[in-house]
Amino acid sequence: MSRILVLASALCLAALASAAHADDQPEFRLVLQNHVYQPAELKVPAGVRFKLLIENRDASPEEFESTDFSREKIVLPNSTTSVYVGPLKAGSYRFFGDFHQDTAQGRLIAE
Repeated sequence: MSRILVLASALCLAALASAAHADDQPEFRLVLQNHVYQPAELKVPAGVRFKLLIENRDASPEEFESTDFSREKIVLPNSTTSVYVGPLKAGSYRFFGDFHQDTAQGRLIAE
């Protein structure tokens, strides 16, 4: 019985350590308004995993997408969602709003 308690305790500690580590990641914010991402270019650290907060101020949903760093996520109207990205090599990575590709364009610049 004590082995089960030790194992359960170890698993709980590992989960807490993982959650604490995720909170230590840098955060960056993108705002989508009038189907345009602001800022259109966002500088992020190369070689570091980070959290990207995407705030959609529009009355319609948008799909944040990047084929350069393989992410896609629906952002509901008037809400914020998060996407974890990286680590990225130094360079430029395109992202776009799949529902408004003509206007919702941007780049992450990893340096």
